[in-house]
Amino acid sequence: MLAENNRALIERFYRAFQQRDGAAMAACYHVNAKFRDPVFELEGERIGKMWAMLCSRGADLRVEFANVSVDVDRGSADWQAWYTFKSTGRPVHNIIHANFRFADDLIVEHTDDFDFWRWSRQALGPAGWLLGWTPMVRAKVQTEAARALDQFTTP
Repeated sequence: MLAENNRALIERFYRAFQQRDGAAMAACYHVNAKFRDPVFELEGERIGKMWAMLCSRGADLRVEFANVSVDVDRGSADWQAWYTFKSTGRPVHNIIHANFRFADDLIVEHTDDFDFWRWSRQALGPAGWLLGWTPMVRAKVQTEAARALDQFTTP
């Protein structure tokens, strides 16, 4: 039964993402959850705030998910997102593989993996093509994303 609950949790999470419902996405996480991807490394309530920020900025966001796989304490899914990167106005199609760990019927660990250089070529254009593979560009994107999240969460 736990595996079925975990499958339903992942499906509820991505359906909320498809509806751009950051609050419903946040409700899928444990209070002590951890999230990591090539841009963010977050804990607790900041995870939900990140999703709320991304959903609120994604007027043209489209999300699809597939290949949900679960057991009693772990799961994974593949998902894709199409959107316009706000900073440059460039279209992005990101392909992501997610891994989850569950506790108390909630997500306690979530890791999204994607090809950062592929993403940067789309989102940043020529600069991403030339330098998107460098740690310098990744660090700059991480810093700007953290600053955007701080601004989003500050009244």
